[in-house]
Amino acid sequence: MPDSQPAALVTGAARRIGAAIAEALHAANYRVVIHCRNSRADADALAARLNARRVNSAAVIAADLLIDGEPERLIKDAHKTFGRLDLLVNNASSFYATEIGKTTRAQWNDLIGSNLEAPFFLCQAAASVMTNGAIVNLIDIHGERPLANHAVYSTAKAGLHMLTRALAKDLAPRVRVNGISPGAILWPQAEMNDAEKEKIIAGTPLARIGTPRDIADALLFLARSDFITGQVIAVDGGRSL
Repeated sequence: MPDSQPAALVTGAARRIGAAIAEALHAANYRVVIHCRNSRADADALAARLNARRVNSAAVIAADLLIDGEPERLIKDAHKTFGRLDLLVNNASSFYATEIGKTTRAQWNDLIGSNLEAPFFLCQAAASVMTNGAIVNLIDIHGERPLANHAVYSTAKAGLHMLTRALAKDLAPRVRVNGISPGAILWPQAEMNDAEKEKIIAGTPLARIGTPRDIADALLFLARSDFITGQVIAVDGGRSL
């Protein structure tokens, strides 16, 4: 018989926002499957910290979600790890600029694949093993308001926004599907100059960037809210106003 403690899979959970989400879910008594692609050392270190707090409460599964069949294999292995899957968090994402006139097919396939295609097939596979589950997709405020020189990324996130609403209809009542659209939470890993950062902060009514914990708090709210589905919450300090 599956343990009564709920289990969550968080994609792209080795570092940054994904790691904060995994930590918050673990603190909320979830067992956590940490997905990674290349950041295995970081994922293993996170799992070790969580397991030190509560034995056999975290595991790592590596998968390249752009490879055919890997999303389904990840869901199968995650379900097998703890005997159940109650929550799927689609956090893994590629993000970079694609200048019009210079965008390649490889960039298109990567951005659409990581931000839209992989989440769809993960959701589809997860729904087949969930009995009363929840899915939360990490979208982006630029899925509604495009970011300059990021046409492909913005388009992929717009698709994920609609996918969230469509699946909320198609998977009800067994599985709830919601989304979170972050604003400026962490600065991109690519270099940003101070002027760019100041411009973003100036356009944010709360006059600061957020933290990964802000995203984690919203996610915990959606995971616990049994009468909410098909909704996307902007966690952006008011930037999308």
